[in-house]
Amino acid sequence: MNHKLNINQWAEEDRPREKMERLGPQALSDAELLAILVGSGSSEEDAVSLMKRILNECNNNLNTLGKKSVSDLCQFKGIGPAKAITIMAACELGKRRQLETAEERPDLGTATCIYNHMHPVMQDLDVEEFWVLLMNQNFRLIKKVRIAHGGISEVSVDVRIIMREAVLSNATIIAVCHNHPSGSIRPSRQDDALTETICKACQLMRIHFADHVIVADGIYYSYREEGRL
Repeated sequence: MNHKLNINQWAEEDRPREKMERLGPQALSDAELLAILVGSGSSEEDAVSLMKRILNECNNNLNTLGKKSVSDLCQFKGIGPAKAITIMAACELGKRRQLETAEERPDLGTATCIYNHMHPVMQDLDVEEFWVLLMNQNFRLIKKVRIAHGGISEVSVDVRIIMREAVLSNATIIAVCHNHPSGSIRPSRQDDALTETICKACQLMRIHFADHVIVADGIYYSYREEGRL
């Protein structure tokens, strides 16, 4: 009698996909990662056991696995051309990643840096947009998110969305930026009130509020540089 359990019959904490979602990819073995790619094993063994067997034949070395051809991999019971090609594609991506240099994260440690980064995004806008710049502790950009897109003279901003984006991105520093299509960089009373609200929210969340920069074409206003933060 065949007592093999399919992966979907395993305890949830042992299933590769659920384990990755819960703990991250670094918590999975090579066999578990490859099992996620191939999806299924054979009638005699689950995908993880299949990949353990193949890796064992490669001396548990991914570099050796990457040298296998489609026909080599198809010699293993449970591996057909589709699965073999998937394994080869994963190995090739690994090789290409090794050849790439890490993407340089922009340094947004000053208002000038923020302006230079955001001006190309905002210079041709005829309505106001409001963006949050999410940074790590070294003022390197994690990502930027447009929070609002609105009218000619003002835009409605929900501070809760800014804080949510910061938390989800593990940002320790944020800056915000919006444009004035009129060309004037003088802050409005609404700008001042919003800046104060964001500042208080950041203090509550223990996130450093680096700056609020107002962008116009060729000039900017910085609350930080003006001593207002």
